[in-house]
Amino acid sequence: MGMAGELVGDSVIITDMAEGSQVYNKGHYGYPLPGGGVELDLLEALYLLECGKLRVQVTGKDMDHASLFRRAARSVERLPALYLVYRDLRHRGYIVKMDQGDFDLRVYPRGANPHSSPAKNWVLAISERDAFNIAALLEKSETSLRTRKDLLLGVVDEEGDITYYTVEAVEPRGMTEESATNAEGALIGDTVIVLGEGADLLYGNGYYGKRIGPMLQLSLLETAHLMEKGRLEVRSVRSGQRLGRKGFLCKARRSQPDFTLRMRAYQDLRSRGMVVKTGFKYGTHFRVYEGDPSKHHSRYLVHVVPDDYSTVWAEISRAVRLAHGVKKEILFASSGERLRYVKLTRVRP
Repeated sequence: MGMAGELVGDSVIITDMAEGSQVYNKGHYGYPLPGGGVELDLLEALYLLECGKLRVQVTGKDMDHASLFRRAARSVERLPALYLVYRDLRHRGYIVKMDQGDFDLRVYPRGANPHSSPAKNWVLAISERDAFNIAALLEKSETSLRTRKDLLLGVVDEEGDITYYTVEAVEPRGMTEESATNAEGALIGDTVIVLGEGADLLYGNGYYGKRIGPMLQLSLLETAHLMEKGRLEVRSVRSGQRLGRKGFLCKARRSQPDFTLRMRAYQDLRSRGMVVKTGFKYGTHFRVYEGDPSKHHSRYLVHVVPDDYSTVWAEISRAVRLAHGVKKEILFASSGERLRYVKLTRVRP
């Protein structure tokens, strides 16, 4: 039953030169040793033992898979999730190696090996109970970008099923051009209404607001942005008094506690030529168009989070699946020192 290896510390050593060459050449398992033989890490040994291709011995006695798994769990962090992702990728025909740096695994292109090609993916093996932390994920994404590899997340649920996501930092761009306008709006509660020619001007120069018959209804974000650009004056419908921008912002923040956080992303997306509308019906902050909403489908759903944002993976899974279901891409906008956008996409490796 398979070739024999000896458990030595945190490795399994195959000393027989022929057997070592066979296991290395057929699947690039382990690392060749001087003078022949191969040193396997514990993931490789567990997988080969499960497949019936290896016998693992300690002090001359065979170990079963359960015994080796318990032994590996003492020295390999997060072994259950890590082994399931390793095992799944091997089943899919990839050559997979443990990484000793910032990631868990590195994966080579299908049909390639460590001698013929650099790794294609860095892989993180994650339990669904682990926290999703936007800052840590962006750091990993930037590292993978610098090393010209794709970042792949393997998220393992409580039943051992794996969902894979790619992670990519993006710079969204649109094609909307705007020109100066001079319109007046009326503040009614937490809504701003524009009537007459001003409604046509604002919608025709940036696709602001929602047309309701002859009226244009603006969101508080749109209103604040247009006021800052000097394109809109707002008056109270009760007093008729003109509202200054600072006074309007105070009202908006009282009405919407996350207004400042969302405003920064809204203005940034507008500066990139994007048309930004509410994403309420999708459970996100914004849906974003690259041009005229009557001629384009919204490409992105954007959710704005602080740079220390952390949540459970179930929330992320729901957001990605919903975006995929409505044929959009989900972006998380991290509002730290600089605004950064990260895209998560559900994939099949």
